[in-house]
Amino acid sequence: MDLFNKCYEFTRADDIKALGVYPYFRPIEENEGPVVQIEGRKIVMAGSNNYLGLTAHPKVKEAAIKAIEKYGTGCSGSRYLTGTLDLHIELEEKLAKFFSAEAVLLYSTGYQTAQGIIPTLVQRGDYVVSDKDNHACIVAGQIMAKGASASLERYRHMDLNDLERVLKKIPMDAGKLIVSDGVFSTGGAIVDLPHLVSLAKKYNAKILIDDAHSVGVIGKGGRGTASEFNLEKEVDLTMGTFSKTFASLGGFVAGPERVINYLKHHSTAMIFSASPTPASVAAALAALEILEQEPWRVDKLIKNAAKVRSELTQAGFNVPEGRTAIVPVIVGDDLLAFKMWKMLYDSGIFVNVFISPGVPQGKQMMRTSYMSSHEDEHLDFIIDTFKKIGKELGLI
Repeated sequence: MDLFNKCYEFTRADDIKALGVYPYFRPIEENEGPVVQIEGRKIVMAGSNNYLGLTAHPKVKEAAIKAIEKYGTGCSGSRYLTGTLDLHIELEEKLAKFFSAEAVLLYSTGYQTAQGIIPTLVQRGDYVVSDKDNHACIVAGQIMAKGASASLERYRHMDLNDLERVLKKIPMDAGKLIVSDGVFSTGGAIVDLPHLVSLAKKYNAKILIDDAHSVGVIGKGGRGTASEFNLEKEVDLTMGTFSKTFASLGGFVAGPERVINYLKHHSTAMIFSASPTPASVAAALAALEILEQEPWRVDKLIKNAAKVRSELTQAGFNVPEGRTAIVPVIVGDDLLAFKMWKMLYDSGIFVNVFISPGVPQGKQMMRTSYMSSHEDEHLDFIIDTFKKIGKELGLI
């Protein structure tokens, strides 16, 4: 069979385009945070991960511009060789202090971070134990570890009794890394970290929490999942991204100095990648400074999301319980999801549509997410429009 046959036989996207409801790859022409311009129209953004609204903050933009003026547009090398700037060191040290960790290591993307950590630490004879709903970057890291003869075990989503069933099968003296999202990216659920920590202690396992959707959202001053549960000293490694709260691009891992030092000298995802650019690091530094100085942004973000969650639930929509920035509205059918997305878009609202197999059958959804920069006028417009379209589609 020709290698490219699968490419020519893939027509699902073309079929959706023909129906006029294709929601993906819509180019944003201007971005002010809560309002963007797409196809010449002003659209209220209800699908961004720009949780604290900092991508358009003057201090963040100014920091990026000044970094380019001082360092140029790129580092032209990996961190291991010629690609380390004093900015990288500064951000690592300030993040370590922010998370009360011994050390931090930067990666060039958030997606790459899991691939840099998991296969580097989990090797032949070791086990990686993972929630089945973990982010795709974690899955990729697990596959790499498995390819290097490590063992991969998965447990049912958020089912820590099933996690214990898995842990019981693994030799007590084997190296084990339990990996979980802190806030799960699809539905916004928060991991039961106290229970997970107790199991890790019981079965002699280490913990890696992905806080991509947690930092700036939960925890004291937006410090993430471990902080949310006062378990900062019990979580071994925390990874995250700069593409959400920190208004930039890149990733990081925080943990014990000896572990970070090992990753620094063995993680091929870091050693063989060009280092984060001056502008992206400077932007993340500025965003971190704003987060520390203006913790009210975290409170407003949660208040905004809670308002929409409450109003849509009261209206009769199928909205899972939650307390993060992510508010999913389940519609339960692929075509209905595309149709609702188009009606929302035509009405002036952009959301993310999740369909199968990205979510299980029956769980197709409008994945909405909120920012601290949303004002009541934006939220009221979103709520009223959802109600109007929900009634037209028979969802409420």
